[in-house]
Amino acid sequence: QVQLVESGGGLVQAGGSLTLSCAASTRTISSYVMGWFRQVPGKEREFVAVINRSGDSTYYADSVKGRFTIFRDNAKNTAYLRMNLLKPEDTAVYYCAADRGIMLRTTVSTYDYWGQGTQVTVSS
Repeated sequence: QVQLVESGGGLVQAGGSLTLSCAASTRTISSYVMGWFRQVPGKEREFVAVINRSGDSTYYADSVKGRFTIFRDNAKNTAYLRMNLLKPEDTAVYYCAADRGIMLRTTVSTYDYWGQGTQVTVSS
C-alpha cells in the first residue's frame, strides 16, 4: 500500500506560479509512474501530466503544455508539479497518483494509488 500526500496548493493571481509536492510513504517510489490529475466540481477528473519511473520521460495535457513541469526526486520519495503562468481555468483540486505499470498513461482508472488532493485557486 502506498500513501500519497499532496501539498503546496493555495490561492494565486493569474500569471503566478505554484509548485505542488506529492510525498510518498514508500521508499520505492522509483517503482511507480507518477501522474497529476485535477478535478473541478461537477466534472470528471482530468489528466494533467505524467512522468516515468526514472524521471527522463514526461507527457502533458495540451492545456498545460509549456506552462507546467512535472519532475521527481526518487531519493526524497517525492513528485512535483511546477505550475507557471497560471490561469483561472486552472482552478481545481489537484491529485497525484501512482501507477505500477511502466507506460505513461493518462486514464484515471489505470492508476493504483491516489492522494487526497490539494486545492489550487487562481484569481483573475
